[in-house]
Amino acid sequence: MPGRKSKLYVHLLFWILYYILEVYLDFYWSRYQFPDAEWQVRLQNTVILELGYLLVKIPLAYALLYVYERTDIRRFLACILSVIIFIAAVLAHRFFTHYIIYPHIYGVVETLDGKQPSGFMNGLVAFNSFMDLIFMAGLIFGVEITRQKNLLKEQISKLKSEKLDQELTMLKAQINPHFLFNTLNNIYGMALKKADETPDVILQLSKVMRYNIYEAAERYISIDKDVENIKDFLQIQKIRHHDLVIRLNENIDNPSQEISPLILIQFVENAFKHGVSETFGQSFIHIDIQLNNGVLHYHIENSKEEKPHGNSTKIGLKNIRRQLELLYPKHILTVETTNERYIVTLIIDLNDTFRF
Repeated sequence: MPGRKSKLYVHLLFWILYYILEVYLDFYWSRYQFPDAEWQVRLQNTVILELGYLLVKIPLAYALLYVYERTDIRRFLACILSVIIFIAAVLAHRFFTHYIIYPHIYGVVETLDGKQPSGFMNGLVAFNSFMDLIFMAGLIFGVEITRQKNLLKEQISKLKSEKLDQELTMLKAQINPHFLFNTLNNIYGMALKKADETPDVILQLSKVMRYNIYEAAERYISIDKDVENIKDFLQIQKIRHHDLVIRLNENIDNPSQEISPLILIQFVENAFKHGVSETFGQSFIHIDIQLNNGVLHYHIENSKEEKPHGNSTKIGLKNIRRQLELLYPKHILTVETTNERYIVTLIIDLNDTFRF
């Protein structure tokens, strides 16, 4: 339906503008053909004859478009039909010009040079009719092809947006079970030990999961909500890791700045899963969040075991990188590793976000 509506509006506008153009051109030309006639008479005659010409041109235009758009007609046959339609239109154009316009509107006999009668059909008058019709056909085809291309671009853009939206939803769905699984394992271990902090951890987990279920369903949220979720997550881990040293520094000039949810928290999750949780002895995680004029600088350092388990971080990082590619194509992400720590730095211009 939207495509049909756009076609109706575009074509209606085309015919209005085309009619005005033809009236102007014929009215301008008539002052040389009929120099003694008053301009009001010439304008009236021009308005009438151009309306009459539309009775020939409009059927010609849509007959040609119909043949052009039929994919089940062979190209050779389509060419033959187009030629036949055009010949019929030229004959109709000549009939209207020779037998109606000149004798009944202009009140004179049609002539070639103002003296010699032209007759119904000869090379010159047929060529004039052909050029008038081919000019109109070229314009309507140009308008229609341009309209179809623009419509196709809109459809492709919509499909691309829907595809990316579905992919992001899938990526987020991969995050939530992963986080829940790890945290429940932690709570299970605390429950086995009958730790007093277990109820507090469950309460914090419910708050984090509420965020993951409701807030994260939005495409964009304010950065202060996202940072608050990180703090809740850290509180859970702090209760479990008594020797953990956490340092969170934030400097946000615009708390309402929008960001895609669950981007920042993933780096914190990775820090615990593949770093802090594997470290023997005192572990640490340092987080620095700076937002200035819409540009986010996000820095995480965390301790790690000297001999980590294989490539366990690759799947999580691959997920994060894909989301960043979709949402923030111009981001900068660097991941460094030493014998003692992981270092992640992320820079995003939140003003330059791909919007679906």
